[in-house]
Amino acid sequence: MNPKSSVIDWLLEESQPSIRYLTLTELLGRTERDSEVKRVRENITKIGWAKDILGKQLPGGSWFHEKTLFMPRFHATFWMLLILSDLGLTKENPRIDRACQLWMKRNASKGGGFSQSGRSGGHLCITGNTARAMIKFGYVDHPKVKRAFEWLVKNQAELGGWSCWNFGKAPYHGRTLDSWEPLGAFVVYPRQKWTRSMKLACQRGAEFFLERELQKQGARWEQWYRFHYPVHYYDLLVGLDFMTALGYSGDKRLGYAVSLLKEKRRRDGRWNLDANRPEESAALAVWSKKHPGSQDMTSFVLEQPGQPSKMITLTAMKVLTRLEVR
Repeated sequence: MNPKSSVIDWLLEESQPSIRYLTLTELLGRTERDSEVKRVRENITKIGWAKDILGKQLPGGSWFHEKTLFMPRFHATFWMLLILSDLGLTKENPRIDRACQLWMKRNASKGGGFSQSGRSGGHLCITGNTARAMIKFGYVDHPKVKRAFEWLVKNQAELGGWSCWNFGKAPYHGRTLDSWEPLGAFVVYPRQKWTRSMKLACQRGAEFFLERELQKQGARWEQWYRFHYPVHYYDLLVGLDFMTALGYSGDKRLGYAVSLLKEKRRRDGRWNLDANRPEESAALAVWSKKHPGSQDMTSFVLEQPGQPSKMITLTAMKVLTRLEVR
């Protein structure tokens, strides 16, 4: 059997309709009008990961508790919305709409960004992640989502790139590869809605990553070389995903990251999940044992590290498809 066909069959298993739906539409090119796509999409809230997450939603639309929508980290409303946006759900689902409206009402800042509380001027990572998720949910014309994209352009560093830790005073100088969220958001923002300033911001941001070959900034940061899910933070697969989606598949400066991607491929054609969050390590395990019950340091788990991952494999195959057809 063709190894690729075997992997596709694995991704198309009925047990995870979200992965089946995304494989059909994003990897195999089936349209939303396709009868199989329609059937599978209807099952997303009935079986698997999305069903389990929605089952823990509180009546008011939040997760964990209603006091804050951001904490505890990885488990509160903000984090659940990021995952659900990856699973093929949209605002057509009343529970998704309720949660999104709650987040946008409480956590949008007056300046256009989003933050933990909504009272500050906006935080880059939260704004970028929110913009990406809301577009995927279908809020492309929501005023607060439009303003979030404008905020991302306004808060770009002078030389391109962004930093989560350098906002509030212009001009902005700090830049880091960890601050990938704006480019991830622009990937899903319809191109016909890009302004000239948005186009320039993406070009300058992409060049910042390409200059560094997605991974050359300071001392080697091991977390970037571990493929993880949920993708709340950066790694080289995250970088390859948004760079190839933005149209840079042919750039030779992606070479190291592509070689790592191929190196990590198993003999059966799948990819393992390295971690549920990039900073997972022996040191974190020791910390967790010393602080039992600390929810803020507890990873959210869909798949087990060290095992074949449908989320990682699907993303990796999308990247390779873009590279092969460039």
